[in-house]
This record gives sequence, structure tokens and C-alpha cells, in this order.
Amino acid sequence: MNSNKTLLILAGGLGSRYKGLKQVDGILDNGSPISEYSIFDALEAGFNKVVIVINRLIPQSYKERLESISKQKNFELHWIYQDMNQYVSRGFDFSKRKKPWGTGHAVLCAKEIIQSPFVMINADDFYGKEVYQVASSEIEAGNITKSQFAMIAYPVESTLSENGSVARGICSFDSDHHLLQVEEQTSIRKENDSIIYTENGKDIIIAPQTLVSMNFFVFHPKVFDYLEEQFVNFIRSGPSSEQEFYIPSAVQKMIDSHEINVLVKSSPSIWKGMTYANDKNVLKAFLQKETELNRYPKDLWS
Repeated sequence: MNSNKTLLILAGGLGSRYKGLKQVDGILDNGSPISEYSIFDALEAGFNKVVIVINRLIPQSYKERLESISKQKNFELHWIYQDMNQYVSRGFDFSKRKKPWGTGHAVLCAKEIIQSPFVMINADDFYGKEVYQVASSEIEAGNITKSQFAMIAYPVESTLSENGSVARGICSFDSDHHLLQVEEQTSIRKENDSIIYTENGKDIIIAPQTLVSMNFFVFHPKVFDYLEEQFVNFIRSGPSSEQEFYIPSAVQKMIDSHEINVLVKSSPSIWKGMTYANDKNVLKAFLQKETELNRYPKDLWS
């Protein structure tokens, strides 16, 4: 039995489409942002350590709030800043860059803090209770090793926004449910009764139950070694000021080089997110209903 389980939350993004710091934007009257619901669900599933990667814009008042909660609920809490210079070769000029290096770099920034299997999530996604229980079971069963990670994916129909197109990684896998490829598509939306994306000017229909990556990975700490090597090569390639080092692309390279397998599990939970500002109302209505069903207390931490 592995008693050490960590939740790594990526909260370093700037939220340009949301037009605000959605990482700390409370959803209901209790003031809890999405990430606190994720922490609540993870704690229920047996996780005992939370690491949050943030940017310098996150207010000190929110950090103090969560530190108080961690003491009250007796879980380990760490804050990690995703700064531009971390793991970047000395002398590399990134003075024109305005945004972080991407999700792969954000995970790498937690290398010194995490020494046991961990779940990686986005701060602005609600993944649902049951998904953390699935992840915990995979860790407990010894399925997360130096050579095998896991990804819990969602049916594409449950990940759309009513307020615009979304970017999703379409998953393909073999008969053993090992991931073969994550194909990133940036224009997925619903039109009439179909789910489509546009590629090379052509609309392509996707089956509603097609599994897509929502950045819910279960990693072994060995992933940090792979990420560091890849990020060093990324910097050496001389990326533009807009290029990012994404975790799905990094995982794909690990698969292609036969360094790891990634077990794909289908999520039993409902996903909700806040890509656009108007998505907040949808999430608010959903969480109000979940609270009425007693799946969450009105005040998460009372």
C-alpha cells in the first residue's frame, strides 16, 4: 500500500480567454474556487499532499486562506512559482516572452517537492469525485511505475463549452488500453447534433464517446527526469516568444521513444471547466445541484 499520494495543481496560467484569475475565483457563496473542490475530492480519496504551481499574480490573501485550510484539514501544502528562469540555460534570452513556458515546464518546476506517485490536474477544471478514487486505486495497485503512467480521459461530449470552441487532445489507444497518441485539436465544438473540429479547412465529425485528454495524469516521479531532458532540448531549439512546452506533447515523446506506457482509463465522473467567463454560470449551477444532493457541504471546509 502506498500511503503517500500527491495532488499537483497547475495554476500558473494567465487566463487570457477568461479575462481574470480564475484560479482564485470563488464559484458559490462559500468562496471556494474550482481547485478547492479538487483538493476536497482528492483528500476524500486518500491523498495527503497538495502542491500548487502558481504565478506571481496570485494574491497573498488566497495563499493564507489555503494555508489555514491545510492546517485545519491536516494535509501538506506547498506553493511553487513557475518562473521564466527555472531550468533555462544560462544566457538564453527570454526577455520578449510574456507568458509561462507551458504545462510541461509547470510540472517540472515541482521536481524538488514530489517524491511519490502523483496526480496532475489543471486548476480551472472540475474533474469530479470518482476520478480521484480511480487514480488512488491505480497507485495502490502498483500500476504507476517508472515505466508506466496513467491518464484518465473523458468522453468529448462531456467536455464542450456552450460559449465557444475548445482545444482537446483526442486519444487513440491499443487493445491493452495503452495510449498510442494524443492528437491536439483546437476548434472542437457542437454544431446542431454533431461534434466537429476543423482541420485544413475541412469539418470532421467526432463520435460523442471519443475519449479526450483533460490533463488528468497519474505520474511516477521518474517523469521529472524525462521532462527535464526534453525541456533542455526545447530551449536549445530556440523557441519563439509564443511557443510553449506542453505536457501532452512531452508525454507523447516519451511514448514514441518507448520510455513509458500510459494506461488510459475512462473517467466515471462529470467534467466541468471555465475556459470562458460565461462558463462560470454553468459550473455554478452544477455545483449548486451537487451541494443539494449532499455530495459537497455548503462550506467545503466547515
